[in-house]
Amino acid sequence: MPVLAPWLSVETRRQRGGPICVVSYAVLSDGMLRVILFCLLAVVAQAQVFEGKTLVKASLLADATAIVPGKPFEVGVLLEMEPGWHTYWEYPGDAGLPTSIGWTLPEGFVAGPIQWPLPHRVVEPGDIQVYAYKDKVLLLTAIVAPAQIAEAKVTLLAKVDWLVCAEICIPGSANLEISLPVASQSTAANKKIFDEFRALLPAATAPPYKLAWTRSATSLDLRVSGLNDAKAVDLFPLPPKGEQVGHPQNGPIRAGESTISLESSSEFRGVLVVEMDGGRKGWLVSSTEQSAETGASAPKVSTHGENQPGLWQALFFGFLGGLILNLMPCVLPVISLKIFGFIRQAGDHPERILRHGLAFIAGIFAWFLALGVVIVALKLAGSEVTWAFQFQNPWFNFIISCIVVVFALNLFGVFEIVLPGRASTAFAEASSQEGYAGSFFQGVFATLLATPCTAPFLGTALGFAFSQSWLVILAMFSSVALGMSAPYFFLSARPGWMKLLPKPGAWMERVKQFMGFPLLATLLWLLYILGNQRGLSAVIGTSAFLLCLALACWIYGAFCGPLSSQKARVVSLVVMLLLVLFGGRFFLPGIFADSPAPGSSKRPDEGIAWKPFSQKELDDLLKAGNAVFVDFTADWCISCKFNERTAIDVPAVREAFARDGIVPMKADWTNANPEITAALKKFGRVGVPFYVLYPRGKPDQPIILPEILTEKIVLEALSKAHS
Repeated sequence: MPVLAPWLSVETRRQRGGPICVVSYAVLSDGMLRVILFCLLAVVAQAQVFEGKTLVKASLLADATAIVPGKPFEVGVLLEMEPGWHTYWEYPGDAGLPTSIGWTLPEGFVAGPIQWPLPHRVVEPGDIQVYAYKDKVLLLTAIVAPAQIAEAKVTLLAKVDWLVCAEICIPGSANLEISLPVASQSTAANKKIFDEFRALLPAATAPPYKLAWTRSATSLDLRVSGLNDAKAVDLFPLPPKGEQVGHPQNGPIRAGESTISLESSSEFRGVLVVEMDGGRKGWLVSSTEQSAETGASAPKVSTHGENQPGLWQALFFGFLGGLILNLMPCVLPVISLKIFGFIRQAGDHPERILRHGLAFIAGIFAWFLALGVVIVALKLAGSEVTWAFQFQNPWFNFIISCIVVVFALNLFGVFEIVLPGRASTAFAEASSQEGYAGSFFQGVFATLLATPCTAPFLGTALGFAFSQSWLVILAMFSSVALGMSAPYFFLSARPGWMKLLPKPGAWMERVKQFMGFPLLATLLWLLYILGNQRGLSAVIGTSAFLLCLALACWIYGAFCGPLSSQKARVVSLVVMLLLVLFGGRFFLPGIFADSPAPGSSKRPDEGIAWKPFSQKELDDLLKAGNAVFVDFTADWCISCKFNERTAIDVPAVREAFARDGIVPMKADWTNANPEITAALKKFGRVGVPFYVLYPRGKPDQPIILPEILTEKIVLEALSKAHS
């Protein structure tokens, strides 16, 4: 099939400022096209002036005011075209040539490839379709500076060649340069235009739409669902260099769906472009990457056998992960309460022990299934949801802090919940035996504190489930709940082992009081999370409110007992309400309004010199051939902190980082961060801890480390990073 190109004849004209090559339209074969393109390249204008107009103004911009040694920065070639003229995208289409940039950089500087913003589809005479830029475009290039720079000022040179077309096509070129000082710190420059065109770069993450590819012998169709708020959808091809492909034919958007068709018998790779009221967004897509929900699977990476599981394997992993959750530090404070409950029940009838165990298990299932329903609802609404997403909300952590304080005060004996006579009788009749509600809420509380952690196997299982249908998500949460509750079922169903425990007695009251201290330790952890999320003012305000809440609990225990008069109870309840309202009015407003600047509430790390995670900086480091260790962590993840203290931020590992030149990068997920969420989803993960090591010079072969680390595991992985 011949390739269409907009040339009828080629002639060289002499204009003021130099010769130009003028080309008019025709239908040409592929061979003739190459001849004409050679002519275009051979007759390049030194100054692109046509009929008294400068068709393209080229300039070089940087996104920083200075170059910091060892730090990447971006430089953009800005092309401003005359109205009616256009330059070309990296794949120009039926005709045209992409803009090229040749860099001349000082020793040690490394330039990455051109980052191409989204183009427009342009139909030229003769039904020739091209992918082009009108008005202006900023072509971005990431540059990595060496760690040592002797000069006080650095000059970057760029030779830029382009082809600009309207009814005729004229090649142009420019020699550009930019000089920047060398400094220890830098601030942003040209922020508005860089932000404008960065927003038009196609994302490597999965699009938030359901994609379904279907193939016949000679054609390929892509059905895109979830386009309810979209104004238009398009698909731009990105074939291998030198190849031509047919143009996708876009169908209309009906009921939130559109089908795009193209003639192709091989794999298709391109950019899906969706236009919304707020502008256009693009995502890299491929016909070989497909899933039931997002349309894109996780990249193929080296995971030591942790490939994407099948449904039954994922459900089994979920069961194992739930089983192991019982051993995670997040859950231990509440598990200790249940152990105490088993001791207290040692002399009870086996049937009553079993009913208490089933009530505890019901609490576990209730929380997991409720969390699953919330996640399904958020996914259907188009939100990005992840495991433990609720702990990224400071108000959630505040409410849990209040619950923990109330639980602890109850264990210390500050108050007991006493229902009025009729309510107590009704509750006893409803639950058959007193205390089943307590066992139920202990199960809810245990799972509530379990969600910050992803145990071994659980990360893989949840990563699989979150990309599936609502039914699979609920099945996965049920499997995790089954795994976590299994030990309690067997212990309550076979209570014979309780004969080995001491008989119930007065000592149990002391044990009960002691169990309150692990809950206070949990409170310290929650306050630590709040401090890192919203700063010191949030910790002080929360602590002051908790003091009011604790005083209200003491008043309830002292003056609302069964022997208190009705008047004393009413007055006490009014005072309690006023205390809580006072604390809420004077200590809470405004303390969660703004998040502190990243790192503003954290002391400088005295151990590993972590680089904050940035997908752009990670890509730049990998392009420059660096080995990179990425720690996906969060302050609310106790397992993460345990791994950091015992296996990562230890002398031997710090020495290995420095000796082998491995760059440590921390992806802090304490607060919601869409960039980190997207990076996790690339590996099919939805929670932390998660650790990935990119070997030197092998960015496409990352090594995935297990969720529970030892110093030996980390050192063995690091030894492979530079081999």
